[in-house]
Amino acid sequence: MNDAEYIFKIDAFTPDRLPMKRLAEYLYELSALYGSQERVHFVRLKKGSTVLVKRIEFESVPKVRERLDGVKHRTAPQEAIEAYSNLDNMLAEDNAIGAIEVAVGKKRTAKILEFPGRTKLESKEKYGPVTEPGTVDGVLIRIGGIDETVPVLLLEEEKTRRHCTCNREIARQLAPYIFGPIIRVSGAGRWQRDDFGNWVMERFVIHSFQPLDDVRLVDVTNDLRSIQSDLQKLDDPLRQLRELRHGRE
Repeated sequence: MNDAEYIFKIDAFTPDRLPMKRLAEYLYELSALYGSQERVHFVRLKKGSTVLVKRIEFESVPKVRERLDGVKHRTAPQEAIEAYSNLDNMLAEDNAIGAIEVAVGKKRTAKILEFPGRTKLESKEKYGPVTEPGTVDGVLIRIGGIDETVPVLLLEEEKTRRHCTCNREIARQLAPYIFGPIIRVSGAGRWQRDDFGNWVMERFVIHSFQPLDDVRLVDVTNDLRSIQSDLQKLDDPLRQLRELRHGRE
């Protein structure tokens, strides 16, 4: 099996008209979409419309293809689904449409994923955005900025990135926890329903936080199971509990 080239096409720009900052944003979301980031490499920009070419090492080709198929069928990890939604929204903002194709020959490609972008049906019923209170649990992996509103990046257990913001005072309090234990942030999330009917969190404003015990759920469950109890000595503990509640029949 050989390495594969995956091609992301944007019809709104030529390479010399695409701002560097916007290029970086597209590459960031593409990396989250593809996954297997250590085996996915940016190769080049092609001439014509903006075409971003990434090389997938052959070991990860099946994983990336399965992940993209999962995006189409809404079975992929949440991180990939959110990355697809983010890319589609970016294309719509840039008055563009997009597609991912895979090279199947020197001059031939096969389309495997499309992004409606600007062609989203205006008549389609829209829901959101909706802002409501909530919490997010994750590991703090990035914090900082020069504005009054400080960007914060949390990583959830399933490797989902949560983009949050907070004020400078909370940022100072959060800073010592970077790459530390899982923290729970409380605040207000902004949610938008995507074209597939899924609610995607666009951003989260942190009002407060608290560190959590860095213990996995499976470890907590095992600890509970190890606790000795007199119930373990009964032949039929459920029957005994029923008799205690309702008396003997």
